[in-house]
Order: sequence, then structure tokens, then C-alpha cells
Amino acid sequence: MRQIKIGILGLGVVGSGTVRILQESAEAISQKVGAELVIKKIAVRNLAKERDVVVDPALLTDNPFEVIDDPEIDILAELVGGVDPCHGFLHRAIQNGKNIVTANKELMAKSGHDLLDAAMAAKKDFFLEGSVAGGIPIIAALKESLAGNNIKEVMGIVNGTTNYILTRMSEEGADFAPTLADAQRLGYAEADPTSDVDGHDAAYKLAILSSLAFNSTVNEDKVARQGIRHIQARDIAVARDLGYKIKLVASAQCHPDGSMQARVHPALLPIKHPLASVNDVFNAVLVRGDAVGDVMFYGRGAGSLPTGSAVVGDLISCARNILSNSTGRVGCTCHLTRPMLPGEQVQSKFYVRLHALDKPKVLASIANVYGDFDVSIESVVQRALPGDEAEIVWVTHKSREHHLLGALDVISRLPAVGKVYNWIRVEE
Repeated sequence: MRQIKIGILGLGVVGSGTVRILQESAEAISQKVGAELVIKKIAVRNLAKERDVVVDPALLTDNPFEVIDDPEIDILAELVGGVDPCHGFLHRAIQNGKNIVTANKELMAKSGHDLLDAAMAAKKDFFLEGSVAGGIPIIAALKESLAGNNIKEVMGIVNGTTNYILTRMSEEGADFAPTLADAQRLGYAEADPTSDVDGHDAAYKLAILSSLAFNSTVNEDKVARQGIRHIQARDIAVARDLGYKIKLVASAQCHPDGSMQARVHPALLPIKHPLASVNDVFNAVLVRGDAVGDVMFYGRGAGSLPTGSAVVGDLISCARNILSNSTGRVGCTCHLTRPMLPGEQVQSKFYVRLHALDKPKVLASIANVYGDFDVSIESVVQRALPGDEAEIVWVTHKSREHHLLGALDVISRLPAVGKVYNWIRVEE
């Protein structure tokens, strides 16, 4: 049986899962491919480090160029992460005639387009299923299964750490800081949680998804982003009373005029929204096409074996293409240049929670300010507090963000207003 030789950069969480699957399912994979997938070399930073998977020490090297420059290696799996030096590694590997599989979301969101172009020019495969939503097969679906659709919207929960934190806050009534600390203790959040809780990780993934969905390159810096640090237990409780759940949502739309928008932010989702029931570390992506309608993909969005499953699936697809001499068959699909709407121009409903004096005409004075900034009110709920204050919760009709923020700036300075505690978008 023919051998397809694989080189791997990185043997961390994803690399270990990938190698374990290749080892444990070797016979089944060979039968599916019609060839044997053989690991030729694995580059690691520390040769002496203990691994989560048993590998022959002879396969390991601390020199990545032993993998990148090996002429016998057919497919390079980059499982290191980050932009540098991985960007240079992959360019060199493509120049050396290798097909590429990667799970590197940051690289693909920040500077992946030229790598896809280079692979297409070389007629080599470039697979990236593991870069978004772990084991959920969303990349292949957008590039192939749903290729006959004009995709109108992609919306998802694509970060397991923040979804776990918000789920715990909802179930236990806890605030953000102690819940984050507990998530770190349990290993669901990194020691430095910035990428997750400030929305960077979700923005990387949305940049990739929206590029594929709308056939137009979207870099991470074009994605409007807001994290979850400001979400309070009281907001979650009030949202529940109003019939909503708060989730960190990654959302992108393509408008009839060809423009598009992409944003990551906390949002109030109606309880019956399909994403509202996605809890803990699970991910889900909802795709809306003109022919297929709504399709939702759900599963584990991270982890050694789920992401390793996506990587191995890409290795199998690539190996099949090698056997049929059809590598590069589905290249970069970002052939359009669509204008991106700035975040402040996007219209949304908003939830606002504030404290104010519980006296006549206070509500009217606040409502007048909203009106001055062209913000229309859908509903208002007032709850008496101890003393002479009241908690007031407003839900607006669709408004522009900069109109709302202008109104809140004025409202926060009204003598009768104690504090504007929060504002959060509301999704239909």
C-alpha cells in the first residue's frame, strides 16, 4: 500500500490529539484513504518534555526545518499557533511543494490570505478545518456543501471559555471575576484569559468564517469586538426576567447592496433562539443561506481530540487528493472585495440598565434624551430600590450604536441619574 508521509509542527494539545487519532485509527484511516498515513517527523520546542501521547523519540526534532525541508514529506500539519514564525514556515513549505493542514486561527485571521494564494498558485491543498470551532465541520460545509448558496448570515458561539463562564454565571448567579477564577482553576480558562474574555479568539474565528461565507477577505482587525468583562450577575438575572439569555455572539451579515458587517459582542438572545441553549464549553454556528435556509452546526469547540479530529479529517482529504492528482482542487474562495460597514453604523436593539431617582418626571427626562439622539424605546421596566432610587431597564428599537452612546453620555450626567450600569446589544 502506498504511503503518504506527514510532517507535524507542534505536539501540544492539538498535536497530541492528532497523533493519537492517527495512531489509534491507523487501519481504518488507511482503508478510507487507500493509502497509509505515516508520520515522518515531528518538530517540538523541547525534546525532553513529557507528552500526552507516546511517540517514537526518533520522530522528534527541535529543528522545524528538518520537517519543512524534508523532500519526502507530502503534507505539513502546522499545529503550533501564532503568526510568527508560522507564517514564514508555511510559505517555505509551500515553496518546497508541500500540502498544508493548519489549525492556526490567529494566523489565518491576520495574514492567511497570501498563504492561500501561494498554495493555489502551486496547486497544493491548504486545509484549515481545525482553526474554527474544534471538531465542528463548518469550514468544509461553507466551502463545499453550501457552495450553491448565497450566504446571508453567519452567527455563532465560537469560544468555549466565555460560554462556560456565562453559563456558570447564569446558573449560579455569580459575578464575572470569581467565575473566571474558577474557570482558570478547572483549566477552562488560560492564566492570561485576555484572548478569550476580550473577544480576540472569537474575532479570529469570525474573520475566517465571514471570509468563506461571503467570498471576501475579512481580516481580524475589521471585526468589531467587545468582550464580557463588563457583564454582571444582575444583567443576567434581568435578561432572564425579560425572556433572554446573555451569550458572547460572533455575527456577520452580507447586505443586499454587497456590503457586510462582522462583530463579536455579548448579546441578549431570546430564550427560544437556537443559540440560547448552547451551554458550557460547547460551540455552535448558525448559517443562513438563500437556498438551504437555516442550518446549525453544534459540538465541542476545542480540546485535544475534537480539534485533532478536524485536523485528521483534513489530512485524509488531502491524502485522497494526492492519490488522485487533484491537490489544489478547492482553493481560496475569497474572490470578491466587499466593503465592510464600521461597527458604529450597524443598527441593533439595545438593553440599558441604570439607577435613577424614583421621582416624577425622571423617566420622561431620560426618554427625552433618547429621543434627541434618535433612539426609540420599545419597553421600559422600573423596579424600586431601597431609599429613593429605582432600577430602570430600557430596551430600544433598532438604533445605531453611536446614537445610543451619545444618549447615554448625556443621560449619565443628568442630576437624577445615579449610574448607567450597562448597555448590551439585543439580537432578534
